[in-house]
Formats: sequence, C-alpha cells, structure tokens
Amino acid sequence: MSAEPDGPEDRLRRFATIWSRAVFPVTSTSSTRPEFEERLLPVARLLSEALRARSFDADAGRTAGAALVEAHCTDPEALSRTLDCVDAYLVLYCGEGGDREDLRARSARLQHAMAAGFAQALRERTLAEQEAVARAALEAQGVVAQALHATEARFRAVFEGAAIGIGIADLEGNILQVNGALRRMFGLSEQALRSRKVQEWVHPDDAPQTWRLYDELVSGEREHYHLEKAFYRPDGTVLWTNLTVSLLRDADGDPQYQLALMEDTTERRLLNLRLRYEATHDALTGLPNRAFFFERLEKALGAGEGQRFGLCYLDLDGFKTVNDSLGHAAGDRLLVEVADRLQACATASGEMVARLGGDEFVALTTGPDTERTVDELAARIMNALLAPISVDGRELTVRGSIGVVEGPAGERSAAEVLRSADITMYRAKSAGGNRFELADPEADARAITRHGLTTALPTALDRGEFFIEYQPLVHLGDGSVRGAEALVRWLHPQHGVLSPDRFIPLAEHTGLIVPLGRWVLEQSVRQAREWRDRHGGEALGPLRINVNLSPCQLTHPGLVQDTVEILERAGMTPDALCLEVTESALIGADDDLLKPLRRLAEMGVDIALDDFGTGYSNLANLRRLPVSVLKLDRSFTQSMQRFPADPVDLKIVEGIVSLAHSLDLAVTVEGVETGAQAEQLRVLGCDTAQGWYYARPGPPERLHELALADATG
Repeated sequence: MSAEPDGPEDRLRRFATIWSRAVFPVTSTSSTRPEFEERLLPVARLLSEALRARSFDADAGRTAGAALVEAHCTDPEALSRTLDCVDAYLVLYCGEGGDREDLRARSARLQHAMAAGFAQALRERTLAEQEAVARAALEAQGVVAQALHATEARFRAVFEGAAIGIGIADLEGNILQVNGALRRMFGLSEQALRSRKVQEWVHPDDAPQTWRLYDELVSGEREHYHLEKAFYRPDGTVLWTNLTVSLLRDADGDPQYQLALMEDTTERRLLNLRLRYEATHDALTGLPNRAFFFERLEKALGAGEGQRFGLCYLDLDGFKTVNDSLGHAAGDRLLVEVADRLQACATASGEMVARLGGDEFVALTTGPDTERTVDELAARIMNALLAPISVDGRELTVRGSIGVVEGPAGERSAAEVLRSADITMYRAKSAGGNRFELADPEADARAITRHGLTTALPTALDRGEFFIEYQPLVHLGDGSVRGAEALVRWLHPQHGVLSPDRFIPLAEHTGLIVPLGRWVLEQSVRQAREWRDRHGGEALGPLRINVNLSPCQLTHPGLVQDTVEILERAGMTPDALCLEVTESALIGADDDLLKPLRRLAEMGVDIALDDFGTGYSNLANLRRLPVSVLKLDRSFTQSMQRFPADPVDLKIVEGIVSLAHSLDLAVTVEGVETGAQAEQLRVLGCDTAQGWYYARPGPPERLHELALADATG
C-alpha cells in the first residue's frame, strides 16, 4: 500500500522545520532548536494564510517580520536566511492548488513586508529600550545605551550587508538612503545617487507600464510592483535589474516612503542573449540557422494582404568533391567565404540569408514587389559565385543551383514553400547546374508523386503489387511465336497500373532494382516452364523468355548464381532464357563488367543488346561483347510506316542486319505496328520482331493462345 499524501499541516510543519534549522544557528536564544521551531510554527501559519488569502494583506508580512525580532532573531544573517527560506520554500510547501506565478509574486510581496516589519520592530524595540532606560534610574543608563547601540548596529548591518541593492526614497522621488550593493551596481557614490530623483532614471527600453505602475504606487493605489528595468551607468553601459518597489506606510496607514530592491541581472541577460544567438545561428558561418529561418519565413507567410515573398534555395554544385579531395577543413573555409558573399547579396530591407545545413543556403525577400526582387536576388547570388575562392593556396571555382519560389503571403505553409524550392533546385541541378529555375506547380506535383512512389517501393514487392505482362516475339520468316519479352508492371493502390518507365528509374536509384529484377526473372522463368508443360514438351517448339537487366543488376555479384539457381529450380535449360541489356549500359564496359555476361553466355543463356542504335557505340566493339542478339530500337522502324519507306533508313537497317549476321548475331526489331513494316523487315533479313502489329503486352494466357493458334493454324 502507498503512503497517504501529506496534508496541509504536515507541509506547514516541514516549512517551519526548514526555517528553524536555517535561522537557529544565528539566533540569540536559550531555547532548544525544537522549542524554537514551535515558536516559529504560528508565524509560518500566518505566512501560509497570507499567501493563499483572497486579497493580499501586507500586515501579515510585517507581523511576521516583527515576530522574528520578538524571537530574538535580530542578527542581520537571521533576516537574510529567513528571506531565503521564504523565497525558496513558502510557495513549495504552502501554495498547493494556486497559480504558481501569482503565488511567487505574492511571496515576494510578503518578503518585502517582512523586511519592513523587521526594520520597524527593531526601531520599536529601540524605543522600548529607551523607555526602559528612562524608567530604570540613572545607574542603568550605560546598559541601555549599549543595547541601543547594538540594535542600531544590527539594523545597519542588515541594510548594508544585503546582497541586493536597497534604496529608500520619499513619495516625491527624493532618494534618502542607498546601501553599498546599490552603490556598487551603479558605480556611483551615495551623494551622486541621492542627487538624482527617481523619475530621472528613465531608459529607452523601459516597458510601457513602468512609470504608470510607479505613479500608482506613490499615490497609494498600489502596494508594490515588480518588473525588469534597465538603467544607464555613468560610463554609458547598461545595468539590467529585477526591480521590486514597495510602498511603506506610517503608523496611521498613510503612504510615507518607497522601498526599492534591485537584483543585478546584467550577466544573466547577456548569457541568455548569447544562448539565444547560438540557438538561432549557424556556428560555422554565423548566418541564421534553419530554426531562425523558419521563424522569419512563417512570419513572412503570415503577413497581411498585398504582401508577397520570394525565396532562393541554393545548393553548391560539386561541393562533395571539395570535401573528398581537400578535406572537411577546406570545405568549411569554402562555406564561410560563400556565406560572406551571400550575406553581401541580401542587404536590403526585408532580405535575409540563412544556412540550412551542409552546402545548402536560402535567401528570403519580402514586400509587395518580390516578383521582381527575387529574380534580382537570384542573379546577384549567381554573380557573387563567379569569382574563384582561394582555399589553401588553390583557386576553387564555385557554382550553385538555385530553386526560386515566389508568391503571395498566406497561401502556403513554410514547409510547402521550402519543399517546392528544394524540388526546383534539384530541377536546376538536373539541367546541368550553375543556374536558377523558377518553381513550376506541375513539376512540383510530379516530383511529389515520384517521392511518394519511391517511399512506397520497398514494401510494394512484399505486398505483391507487381505483376508481369508478356509481349510475343514472332519469327519474320514463318510468323511463328518464338517466345516473349517479360515486362513488369506495378498495380499501385492509388495510381493504378504504372508502366516500367514510371518506377524502374526509382528502383535503380534506391537499389530495389536488384530484388525486383530477381523476382521478375524468377516469375518469368517459372512462366516459361508452364508454357512448355502446357505445349506438351517440344511439340510446339521452344518458347524463349526475354528478361531485361538493369545496369545495377550487371554489377551485382550474385547475378550469375541467382540466374543458375532460378533456372535449376524451374527445371529449365539456359537456352530458354535471353537477358536483354541496353546498349548504353555496355558502352565502354571493361572486362570486369562483361565477365558475368560471358559466364552466362558460355552456359547457353542468350544475351541481347537492347535499344541498339541509340548509344552511338562503335560497331567494331560488337566482336568483344558476349551478345548473340541485336534488338534494333523502334526509331529505325518508324519511317517504314510510310510508303514508300525512306531509302536511307532502309540502307542503314540493311547494313546493320548484314553486319550482325556476319558476326553470327540474330536481329530482333521492336515497334512493328503495320504489316508493311513487317514485310519490309523480313525482306531486309531481320529474324524476329515484336510490336502491336502482333500483340500488345498482356497476360501469359494470351501468349499461350497465340502460340497454340500458330501451331494449329
């Protein structure tokens, strides 16, 4: 079972215990510490009730201060320790259920009242002692004088020994007394301080309510006020203080004096400003950082009607090369110089430059005419990067790509604006870099879609969202179906069926092309086995399956082993498979890249050079490539749709076919759409063809039907 929570009386007792332990060592009393605690307990209860009372009663604080004197707590240290305890523990133990901010303010007021009550009690005690002297007889005069002196000395010690500045002034603002702490804070003598009135201590950073609160206090409408206030020192520096001013009344309750308590917060304020600066500025370049920039951007986007914004998102071209070749220290010096140049580009009102991180910077301009100024700002930035930057004795040429977004305030969020600028910047980089591009909503939408597809790709294969369609390969001589090309599709939950050109580049970029390609190969070989079984072995002739390989798959070390295992599991011989590799992937290929293709070709797998004629390869290099099939790009067949066909195109195709056959290579043509094309290609000597003239890509059952119709027709 858990212990019952402490009640109010228990918490009050804890506060009294802490108070007595703090004050007892500096108290002149014959009581024991527990006895002293019992004497303080009613005073603690009085403070607790005053803290939680509906309206504030300064008399409770003054009574508590006087009670300290009655309990012989007249040492200056006793008052100091008492105020420390009240400040630290009164709200903690006696303020349950109230508003903390209000309770802290009330606690401060109680402390001031206690100090006033303590001082008044000391004075009254002095008067009482003087009366006792008068009643005592002349023989006691020396003893009373000594006690009076001790009392005054103790009061003066409290006033002068306080760590905070204390000043007393009349209601007209004439400064009557100041203690040493206050003199040291201002760096002035007591005479210099007393020569100035309270109303003269005006500072430009005074809060609007500062002097209104002062007027209310000296007129008796307010008992105290607390605020942060700045003062000028004689040397022109600024003194920041936590200032508490309390009204002191006479015995009849009429306003008589004002008491000011000042805590020097200058160092704390400077530290806070420094921490704020470090939290909002980049440590390397000194520019505003991402957090600060977002604050400014959100403020600009929330501006009133008629206001616009313009944003330039800069990414340095080739910065990684600098880090990799010269080291990160050189890269940092380069960034500092770039930051200085950018800072010089954005000096007009409403302009700022920030570093988002790495080599990414942003420049913001605001106002009613940003359609013009943002273009000028982007041009200034590009010009600023033209001059080489000297780093470690090397002259480095710096270039950048900039995405520019401009528009009216209030229509988009900061995240949307920055995303659009980022997308546009990458569009500029993809176009060659060293330029700036304007944001295009349609291009943004396409990029966002690409990002969504990229994010969905890793789990799409596990969810079974991919499927394969097959397009038949037809022999031009007899019109028989010799096989099919496997074409992967993505059945996306939101976008429907996506063709390979929509997601294969994304899969290559993310590395998913390797497991996806393995899955396509496995499914296609298994489908070839089903065709063979349904055709009754070799009765209808072998049906070869063509599967595309991406450049990423060519460099994957498991390509050969995966292919062999897939064929063996399906019970298919290598000659049932043809792997298609684009011509561009093999341009300039070295022996290491060609080695896995050679191994597969030696096993009996056909290798087809896909999209032949688009990569500008040297025809003489065909002899060193392990290919057995050339697939002519559809661009060679487009002119054959017209009659008569372009004789130049015919000669080119005839020459390629002749060269291929002389190298023992078969020729397949893509994009055949008419019978005239098919006939012309047959006359030119092409071996096989595929295209919509024969069939569009479709499910495996359609190929089976075509092959069966061809065998029985």
